[in-house]
Amino acid sequence: RLMRKEKPMFVSQKSQYAVRALFDLARHNGNGPRKAFAIAEAETIPGRFLEVILSELRRGGFVDARRGSNGGYTLARSPAEISLGDVIRFVQGPLVPVSDLGDPGKSRSLASERVLAPVWRQVEQAINQVVDDTSLRDLVEAEQRSLPYIADFVI
Repeated sequence: RLMRKEKPMFVSQKSQYAVRALFDLARHNGNGPRKAFAIAEAETIPGRFLEVILSELRRGGFVDARRGSNGGYTLARSPAEISLGDVIRFVQGPLVPVSDLGDPGKSRSLASERVLAPVWRQVEQAINQVVDDTSLRDLVEAEQRSLPYIADFVI
């Protein structure tokens, strides 16, 4: 039995790095600018690639950059205002489960295309709903909920 080595990827590696970088900035939101090398180290993102991504995110209005010894990157908006869907679509374009959903009004020649096209559209809608309904704040809150509670008995 032959197996294909292709893995379908709805979210590109670049988009995943962009989301991880923004998540890091959201985790440190309000603590001043964060250096690119600190983000790269915390999120295991190749440094040079991260610089390119952060530059694009700055042009897209997701991050602000400050130069100098006290410089670095901060979120340009509140973590609650940045959804994963916004970031992914900015970096890679629309999230579609198959390469060609075709025109919904176009008549399909194959029965399988006529039957499957609406299914793929439902998959696309479900994916978009999840990423659009998930903000950076949601991710930070999920991380905080997942951390073990450590009692502090300092008086």
